[in-house]
Amino acid sequence: MTSGDFVTGSGDGTRAVRAGLPEPVKHEPTLPGPVFAAHFHLPGDPTGPYTYGRDENPTWTLLERAIGELEGPGQEGVTTLAFPSGMAAISAVLFSQLRAGDVVVLPDDGYQVLPLVREQLTSYGIEVRTAPTAGDAQLDVLDGAKLLWIETPSNPGLDVCDVRRLVGAAHAQGTLVAVDNTLATPLGQRPLELGADFSVASGTKMLTGHGDILLGYVSALDAGLMAPVRRWRKIVGAIPGPMEAWLAHRSLATLQLRADRQNANAMVIAEALRGRPEVTGLRYPGLPEDPSHKIASQQMRRFGCVVSFTLSTRARADRFLDALRLVDDATSFGGVRSTAERRGRWGGDAVPEGFIRLSAGAEDPEDLVADVLRALDESAD
Repeated sequence: MTSGDFVTGSGDGTRAVRAGLPEPVKHEPTLPGPVFAAHFHLPGDPTGPYTYGRDENPTWTLLERAIGELEGPGQEGVTTLAFPSGMAAISAVLFSQLRAGDVVVLPDDGYQVLPLVREQLTSYGIEVRTAPTAGDAQLDVLDGAKLLWIETPSNPGLDVCDVRRLVGAAHAQGTLVAVDNTLATPLGQRPLELGADFSVASGTKMLTGHGDILLGYVSALDAGLMAPVRRWRKIVGAIPGPMEAWLAHRSLATLQLRADRQNANAMVIAEALRGRPEVTGLRYPGLPEDPSHKIASQQMRRFGCVVSFTLSTRARADRFLDALRLVDDATSFGGVRSTAERRGRWGGDAVPEGFIRLSAGAEDPEDLVADVLRALDESAD
């Protein structure tokens, strides 16, 4: 769906509440309900926006318009496509843009499924190079690449790279740039404004924020670049359900409220942890002393809801998680209910056994801090 500047007002809250809504019609709902349709009335030649349910759906249209208005506010021609998961969106960009013999650069500290993606790309004859996010290290392996994939802040380590710098170097040699914007959301960072060709995200996380929807999306300013992505979605049938799309659009209305509360809670938790002797490797881009803070401050408007740190052993981390009462032991992040997990249990991240990824929810900050500090005390050796 192509998005223009449909929203009156420039504030994040105003934009989130109004994004993607149709023009008001008397007796019609503000946000129309989900359209469940495999096919549409189509006499004569197959023209018009809605022909078959694998191609387009009115509920997707409104959601895609809304996300486009958040990813590229005030910019004409933002094209957004919705997918049934973040990995579906990621795969659509990678596999629609790359061919045998091409080179792609991935982060070696990104989302844990990327190693599986690397194996698949390699099996198709695509050369995959990797480098860490920190220090803009991907620049060192960029020469001759067709596509540069950036994940900033990285998940789960929370390193940040200079998007403008990497985009400048990539575009100078004709390399496309995609940014995984999952952790930041469009309210925290706008990759298209920083020069990226694609902004890609899992809407499962903070974008929808309730832990009850799997969703992904791709946004870009160049409709020509999005044509192969759209074709890929059609070929593999990677389409979102109308109910999930409608729930996602409904959830966008509270994005600014949730993001502000959860970002503030993450900062309070990080500040409370910085003085605890049993906590090492504390990371949160909002902390002035964090290695990512300087660059993050230049390109991010909010620092996210995720805090990471390490406890001494796997056993200590497990005891800490078991002692939490307000914070659920669960994977994923970005929900209104706080979660934490020992990330090493999945085996796909290069992190210590005692590494904790904590996602701050929307609970009262004093209650969250009390729960985290009490759990640290109770889990002591």
